[in-house]
Amino acid sequence: MSADHAQRAFIGSFTSAGGRGVTVAAVDRDTGALSLLASTDAVADPSFLAVGRAPGADTTVLYAVSETSDGAVAAFGVDDGTPRLIGEVRPVDGSSPTHLSLAAGHLLTANYGSGGVTVLPVREDGSPGPAAGRLAHEGHGPDEGRQSGPHAHQVLADPSGTWVLSVDLGTDSVRVCALDPGTGSLRLHTETALRPGTGPRHLAFHPAGGHLYVLNELEPTVTVCRWDAAEGVLEPLGETPVLPHDHDEGGAPRTYPSEVVVSHDGRFLWTANRGHDSISVLTLDETAEKAVLAAAVGCGGRWPRDLTLDPTGQWLYAANEHSGNVSWFAVDAETGIPVHAGSVEVPAASCVVLA
Repeated sequence: MSADHAQRAFIGSFTSAGGRGVTVAAVDRDTGALSLLASTDAVADPSFLAVGRAPGADTTVLYAVSETSDGAVAAFGVDDGTPRLIGEVRPVDGSSPTHLSLAAGHLLTANYGSGGVTVLPVREDGSPGPAAGRLAHEGHGPDEGRQSGPHAHQVLADPSGTWVLSVDLGTDSVRVCALDPGTGSLRLHTETALRPGTGPRHLAFHPAGGHLYVLNELEPTVTVCRWDAAEGVLEPLGETPVLPHDHDEGGAPRTYPSEVVVSHDGRFLWTANRGHDSISVLTLDETAEKAVLAAAVGCGGRWPRDLTLDPTGQWLYAANEHSGNVSWFAVDAETGIPVHAGSVEVPAASCVVLA
């Protein structure tokens, strides 16, 4: 990517709710501000995005899920600021994929509707090939309305690159898998149970690599875990609320936390809280095992579905789905508290990534 295109934001949105699909924006490094450049609705409901590189060329590739009942993924070239499809839109052989990530030359999707993970090889031009591996999740949880079966919500590689972790809201568990880079097959290694009914949604690793934090959607808490990369073992240590104790007073709507982000220096953790329409700030101690709620500030809109921290750690971005905007915040280096600095209209915004 050329120097003048070195900082871009890519925003996903629900086309079924009036969104533009995939939107590209320029990022002002001094102010954090976004300026919209172009968009495409070539793929339905590209609700989650990931950025990678084409193996056979020095070009940036943007990957998107199509969160539909059929379920698919697509790749876009974005180096010139205008998203263009690369190769074919590929089915994931699963329904309603909500998350995707890259690992060992493959693209992985978490399929919420069907409850499992799909692995697709990445070709030389960056496009996804046909599905090569699948792992079906099994189980359920106590919430009959949301946990009658498995609902994989996130899949990503650990910092060592040895393991793939999938977070399942329906089974209240995190699965650790081994990915065969040659065949794309996934082998279940361990499954760690979390407290029943919490509904784990996403997780984020501490930059030191020895701990991770699981954000729960059905209860507004973060589960702090120790991570042993050598053995591929996850150990839950305890839960921390992400909202003040009085958040449910006065008939306030139920809160559904959506995303968790850890600061680059490992001192802070942020969560996006739908319903409460806030961003919570938690401080992490030197052991990375104690999280304390420090503050909760407005998200700059309604129903924050995603959070992203820029590479410098100075700017935090929130994709606010129901208000249809992306807000940016200046992060106080001493307290970790984000201060609202601006927003841009993006209908049905669901995800924002930077590259």
